[in-house]
Amino acid sequence: MFSDEFVQTLPRQALEQIQLRKFQVLLEKVLESNAFYKSKLNEAGITSASDVETLADYRKLPFTLKSEVAADQLNNPPYGTNMTFPREHYTKIHQTSGTTGLPLQWLDTDEDWDWWTRCWATIYTSAGVNADDRVFFAFSFGPFIVFWSAHSGAQYVGAQAIPGGGMSSLQRLRAILMHEVTVLICTPTYALHLAEVASEEGLDIRGSSVRIAIHAGEPGASLPATRQRIEEAWGVKCFDHAGATEVGAWGFECDGYPGMYLNEGEFLFEVVDPETGKQATEGELVISNLGRIGMPVIRYRTGDQVKLNAHPGVGGITYRNLQGGVIGRVDDVLVVRGINVYPSAIENIIRRVPWVGEFAVDIFRRHELDCMDIRIELSADDDAEAISKILATEIRNALELRADVIVVPFGTLPRFDLKNKRFTDHRPGQ
Repeated sequence: MFSDEFVQTLPRQALEQIQLRKFQVLLEKVLESNAFYKSKLNEAGITSASDVETLADYRKLPFTLKSEVAADQLNNPPYGTNMTFPREHYTKIHQTSGTTGLPLQWLDTDEDWDWWTRCWATIYTSAGVNADDRVFFAFSFGPFIVFWSAHSGAQYVGAQAIPGGGMSSLQRLRAILMHEVTVLICTPTYALHLAEVASEEGLDIRGSSVRIAIHAGEPGASLPATRQRIEEAWGVKCFDHAGATEVGAWGFECDGYPGMYLNEGEFLFEVVDPETGKQATEGELVISNLGRIGMPVIRYRTGDQVKLNAHPGVGGITYRNLQGGVIGRVDDVLVVRGINVYPSAIENIIRRVPWVGEFAVDIFRRHELDCMDIRIELSADDDAEAISKILATEIRNALELRADVIVVPFGTLPRFDLKNKRFTDHRPGQ
């Protein structure tokens, strides 16, 4: 069922002791030679790993903000001072997507990369991927770490890894069919786009060998309506996972069990109120990685909005569980006429309307009032006016917001290989 079933089913007290010991080992090395964290932790009164004897002590450590790391790299180019070892010890270089600012550069040693690979192995084995599978990566294989870590993870579990870089969508579909691929790795948006292209070209992906689809990069795969669309289009079981370049692959889903599990064997997790920083059941996810000593993050505020499941522990698993995976970004919430709305909530409503293909959402201010325009493409030659009214009604009933739904010609809206950019706030100051 799991790659590390023993750890995942330990009583909480035993699990937390393992986490604490791993953190102390990391902390001991970081305090010796990592200039960024040595300075930061010394200022907080932490000079030795023995200063953190309990998880209560750990939760008193200062948060790490992405802005701090970005400023450190800007002031100490190119990699900053968050390096535990001399530069020649690092064998991998990747960078963040830069969607929320300048890209961060991130380094890994061989040992750190082995840790990354193990984290991905948990994602695979929990979804039911094994050595008999053929895994296709519908990515460009640029500098973003997910391409390479997912590829290494597939090899770790003995599966055949098939890269899809440098291909058009049609070429990728033909490769999937030719190689009798059984596992698809891509963003949920791109899985739906591939299905759209397959339909246009008359390719039978639902009858193909693909049985599992694993997604990340967007909240979509944890949204019931988006998940259902992917599963129906491809005839697969769909799994979400979560991670970040600077953090690691920290979340996974398990076949037969609901929700996204936190990989607590390799990370320390907290959920805090974004305003106060106090512990909460719903709020911002805070993470420390426990096996990435070369360039770690300690109490890193991810910016991910999450909600802890009130009743985890299904099937003997003691890892905590997130209800609906990553809800969205803390700073991505749209305040429209005084109502807080996450883009994922809007997407889930739109995906429930079966005739809608691609879409885009724009927020404007007209005559001092907030307005929402939703542009949609229809997947078939349907009654545009009727479908517009249906979607507008669904939005109003679910969110208590009025939206102008506009049908645009098929192929007008952009498609995305990576993280989608469907939501644009045009209001002054946004």
